[in-house]
Order: sequence, then structure tokens, then C-alpha cells
Amino acid sequence: MTRGHHEHHKNDRIGWLRAAVLGANDGVISVSSIMLGVTSAHASHSSILLSGIAGLTAGAMSMAAGEYVSVHSQADTEAAERAREESELAAYPDAEHEELAQIYVRRGLDHGLATQVASALMRHDSIGAHLRDELGITEETNAQPVQAALASAASFTAGAALPLCIALLVPESHAATFIVLGSLLTLALLGGLASYVGGASIWKGSLRVTFWGAFAMAVTAGIGAAMGRRGL
Repeated sequence: MTRGHHEHHKNDRIGWLRAAVLGANDGVISVSSIMLGVTSAHASHSSILLSGIAGLTAGAMSMAAGEYVSVHSQADTEAAERAREESELAAYPDAEHEELAQIYVRRGLDHGLATQVASALMRHDSIGAHLRDELGITEETNAQPVQAALASAASFTAGAALPLCIALLVPESHAATFIVLGSLLTLALLGGLASYVGGASIWKGSLRVTFWGAFAMAVTAGIGAAMGRRGL
């Protein structure tokens, strides 16, 4: 008896994984960099914490707003494309049928079989067939602005909470060191996890995220130190 063949691909995870990892990375890097910059300027502990809270709040709102606007624009475009396809199907059904058949011809089917496939799919779901095969729009990839905005804000907040918690829990004199170490470790884990789930090299993903996180923190800390020396 032949066993069923089941394939597990990772491309269905790319969308939410990208948003979650980017949000968490931004939260860790942004807030830890802000706090390190303020620390390097020799600010008080309360000022450091306040800067972290402000960075978390502003960053989460910015991520939510940016993601909402971006994804809503995509949703508007998809809605416009759907309306245009519905109009063309109503006005030129034969031309739309041939257009769909030609898509399958370019994918390797002979014209006769492509015509049969196009006919069968259009009888089943005419607009769905055209959106999927002509424009690449499917139910699984439909833009969802509110969901995207909430997910981005939540992931940013989760990442940003790390340096804040560290600053609250460790002695003030060692806060900067622990923020750097904790943030870099978290970035390494996030980069490795994203690569693992996406099927890419764990080490490359981990090193890439960690390097740019360290670079951002170093630049911000350097600017903070320079401003502190000038008394600004």
C-alpha cells in the first residue's frame, strides 16, 4: 500500500515571521540603543528609564501606524484589482478566458489542455482563478491592515521590554553592560530562530542580526558620550 506523500514548505510562514522578527528586532535595537545613548551621556537612572519607556511607546505606535498604512494601501490595491477583473470578466468573458489559457500555456501546457483547464477553473471560481493566476492574489495572502498593525506593535513591545526590564532589575552601575549583553543575546536568538523556521542558515541569520544590532548600539552610545562631554 502506497503511503501518502506529505510535503511541508516554509513559505507560508514568511509573512508573519518577517513581521514578528522585524518588530521584535526593532524593539530590542531601538530601545536598548536609546537607553545606552542616554546612559553614555551620564543621565540619571530615572532619565534612562524614562527614555526607554518613551522609546517603547513611540516605537510601538510608529510600527502599528506604519504597518497599518502600508498594508491598507496593499488592501486598497487588491480591492481595485478585483473590481477591475470583475468588470473585465463581465464585459469580455471570451478574452479573459483566452488570457487565462495563455498563462497556462506559458507554464508548459499545450493550448488545448490549457483551454480545458481555464474553462474548468472559470466554471468553478472565475474571479478567483484570475486573481490567483493572473495577479498572484489569494485568500492566504490577502492584506489585513488591523491584524498587521497589532502584530507589529505587539512584537515591538515584546522586544523593547527586554532592555527596560534589565535596567529595572540590575544594579544601576552595571545596567549598560547588562543591557548590551542581554540585547545582543536576544538578537542572536531571534536571528537564529527566524532562520531556522524559514529554513535558512541559523548561524548566518544570527550573526547578521547581532552585528547590525551591535553597530546600532555602538553608534548611539558614541553619540550620547559625545553629547555628554559637551554638556548637552
